[in-house]
Amino acid sequence: MVTKTKRISAAESSGRGTRSRAPAAARGGVRWNVEQRLAFIEERLFWLGAVNRTDLVARFGVSMSQASADIAQYLARKPAGLDYDKSAKRYVAGETFRPVLGEPDAARLLGELRLVEFGLLAPADTTLGEIPPFATAPLPERPVDAFVLRALIGAIREREALSIRYQSMSRPELARRTIEPHALAHDGFRWHARAFDRDSGEFRDFVIGRMSAPRAAGPAQSRPEDDTDWNSFIILQIAPHPKLTEAQSRAIAIDYGIRGQSASLRVRRSLLFYALKRLGLDVPPDTRSPNDQQIVLVNRKEVEAASRRRTET
Repeated sequence: MVTKTKRISAAESSGRGTRSRAPAAARGGVRWNVEQRLAFIEERLFWLGAVNRTDLVARFGVSMSQASADIAQYLARKPAGLDYDKSAKRYVAGETFRPVLGEPDAARLLGELRLVEFGLLAPADTTLGEIPPFATAPLPERPVDAFVLRALIGAIREREALSIRYQSMSRPELARRTIEPHALAHDGFRWHARAFDRDSGEFRDFVIGRMSAPRAAGPAQSRPEDDTDWNSFIILQIAPHPKLTEAQSRAIAIDYGIRGQSASLRVRRSLLFYALKRLGLDVPPDTRSPNDQQIVLVNRKEVEAASRRRTET
């Protein structure tokens, strides 16, 4: 329980704003680096419940006097539900605390945890500067050669073709292929290059991890706008499995963000196969038990009619 606190904000000031993306002049002249520190103060208060000058010094390397000025500038926004704990020398968010700079972003925080898990972000470099204990289900590592990825990105940017060594599912040996990549795609487990395949004369998916020894092969001859499967979209209407109990249906609706009878997911036609597989919608709904299946595809006939053969090489 917090003791020796002094109320420092108006309880009636409870409105929430949206963090501005406008130039600094439109935000009252607040510089970008100051804006980042103010956002840090608010996020620490919302997620961890407290903030002090030392937090700002550790996170941004500013002086104690600058940290005091930043906190004062945040308090000038009159956030509701904020107290000062004299003994701990920190500001504490009470139950009525409401952010004033922007809506809290749960997806960002959880996304940072995934980056920490992958070793791409240090806990000290996360939004809050610290993380709670967490774990994720392990997945096999899907290595991608950095030099291959660099060649792909360059070919996409410059509209060039690439000659690559590629291990296809249909051929026992590595073979040279000439592709014209125009986009990258992730199927939930692996990274692909979406590219025109000169061998088949079709746009296809090429697993980046199966590529090696890239080299320039001249200007691309295809046009990305001609990749119909990439440029067209299909709507998946999902709903809780009809054989679930009412309580189970409510739980699944919450899990999948279903409001009302169904939810809509927009997917590129070229990624349809992967999306259905990952959602467990690539088989008839009675293939698994309702508890395992959980959701069904409401517009299955429409999706099946719109889908085309898989084009992963």
